[in-house]
Amino acid sequence: MNTGQPVFRQLMAMIHPQQFDRCVQKFAGHYKVQQFTCWDQFLCMAYAQLTGRESLRDIVDCLCARPERLYHLGFHGAVRRSTLADANERRDWRIYATLAQQLIVRARRLYAGEPLAVDLEATVYALDSTTVSLCLSLFRWARFCRTKGAVKLHTLLDLRGPIPAFIHISDGKFHDGHALDEIPIEAGSFYVMDRGYLDFARLYALDQVGAYFVIRSRCSLQYVRTQSRPVEPGTGVQSDQIIVLVIEHSQKGYPERLRRVRFFDAENQRFFVYLTNNFVLPALTIAMLYKSRWQVELFFKWIKQHLRIKRFIGTSANAVKTQIWIAICVYVQVALLKKQLHLPQSLYKILRILETHAFEKLSLVELLADSGLQEQNNQNHNQMQLFEL
Repeated sequence: MNTGQPVFRQLMAMIHPQQFDRCVQKFAGHYKVQQFTCWDQFLCMAYAQLTGRESLRDIVDCLCARPERLYHLGFHGAVRRSTLADANERRDWRIYATLAQQLIVRARRLYAGEPLAVDLEATVYALDSTTVSLCLSLFRWARFCRTKGAVKLHTLLDLRGPIPAFIHISDGKFHDGHALDEIPIEAGSFYVMDRGYLDFARLYALDQVGAYFVIRSRCSLQYVRTQSRPVEPGTGVQSDQIIVLVIEHSQKGYPERLRRVRFFDAENQRFFVYLTNNFVLPALTIAMLYKSRWQVELFFKWIKQHLRIKRFIGTSANAVKTQIWIAICVYVQVALLKKQLHLPQSLYKILRILETHAFEKLSLVELLADSGLQEQNNQNHNQMQLFEL
């Protein structure tokens, strides 16, 4: 980290220039580009994510309020509203999707040692989607129903982190079950899903690769029980059964045996029924794996609250996907920073510190380390007061 540079540029320095250039060259990002490069575009959109800018005019006015700062922030030329708008409309969004995937690979290596909610050495993924509503009159390509527009973020979240291992952006009509055709499948890994992904043919394809799934069952599922396993009382597990499907269409899609686990959640006073193709793990572990799926819900809530993916700067599909992928890049950069510097602060706290000091020429390491130390001291002080009372 260069201490003589603004905090924003130190954060962007986590991306190696050659790494970014390879992404640009792969999709001819600089075809007929003379001044405003893809890196300039990325810096503008990353700055918008980091500091909460919500329109083209807002971004340009804030950056150009002190034109002499642009060079120190890493820009190669002037920033103009029309130029940024054209770049978002025309430059291939896959440039930034590829960059995000490369950052994700780095982050997953750093977070590989993080503990899971259960004692399991295998990789566990949670698959889910979130819908971002759009105005149909402006985003006609994203028709969701007769009067509404939307895009969906289908996300495969590595629960050791959590870091998104895979993201697919679609229009609102794209069915969740079809996302199983898009995600990368790793043999020996666990895929935890809600019942919206209950497609037996696709689940069987996942089983044939050697991967495991845990999915919530539908109430209308028809089956025949072939075996009942003993359950440990007091754990919440009500039954542990081996079943086969009886409906012709379902049986054709999944001709093998399945395991059915019924669990009572005492905290929420609800019954849950899970299906899995793993016959080895204890039934309680299966239930706890599904419970850990809620991390993907927390991820969606975090990015919607703290990043700019609900209001879009451009209206084309390319502009929307560009903005979402650059938001993911910023999220992963903050996650990398937290792990590399061993910071005790939450991702939200780090993001707010970076936002407040984006233009200041402070050492990023010292800024975040001092803030973390102060936070720990405040916590210890509060704890002492509590015990004294």
